[in-house]
Amino acid sequence: MKGCEGFTLIEVLVAVIVLALGLLGLAGMQAFGLRNNQSAYNRSQATQLAYDIADRMRANTSALATYTTLVPTAASAQAACLNTTGCSPQTLAENDLFEWHTNLTTMLSGGAGTVTVAGGVYTITIRWDDDRDGNAANNPSFQTSFRL
Repeated sequence: MKGCEGFTLIEVLVAVIVLALGLLGLAGMQAFGLRNNQSAYNRSQATQLAYDIADRMRANTSALATYTTLVPTAASAQAACLNTTGCSPQTLAENDLFEWHTNLTTMLSGGAGTVTVAGGVYTITIRWDDDRDGNAANNPSFQTSFRL
């Protein structure tokens, strides 16, 4: 049979191309799944951190004004709060904000948080750089509110 010598080779090449495209599609789906998994993990961490500062505020109601007026990035560690004596409610609140801010920046890429109050409703907002592109315009945030 003349003219059929290269036909099998062409079939093999087409099969290899189809297999390669399938594997590329599979790799793309894997990357998409990993990215969404990381995004879900970040949102879970933000939720946990928001409830962490809310619980700290509920435990220290005599210093609620400190939680809302002191910017977490300006808070500093309070050595007096490492033991049970010598730590006032205000210094405990500052230490709480320092630890919270440290956890935010450690657990979330570009993590930052604020605590505000309006009409007796406390609002905790956490932002982070989910896609790690440095662009703050499209970053997600988590927000929760509560009353005491």
